[in-house]
Amino acid sequence: MQAQSRIPKLQDTTFDGALLWFSEMQCSQLLFHPEDDPADIITIKSGERTFTDSEVQELRFLLNELEEGLGHDQLIEAAYPIFMNALGNKLDA
Repeated sequence: MQAQSRIPKLQDTTFDGALLWFSEMQCSQLLFHPEDDPADIITIKSGERTFTDSEVQELRFLLNELEEGLGHDQLIEAAYPIFMNALGNKLDA
């Protein structure tokens, strides 16, 4: 039996799709910076890797899809407001 992935589905590779995906990652408490390798993400509380090997492969695939669809700079721009929200910083509209 295959376990259900904790990684949200990517609806599309548009800016809004990336924004939604990062938001869903935050809501699932799985948010990490897209320039970091998901294999290197550690949960501070436990000191263990956050993602399984299969999740790492899935995340690398999704991030590659987003980067191909948006380009590197747009990918980072889509993640930015979600990170600012996660840190409690409010952005001006």
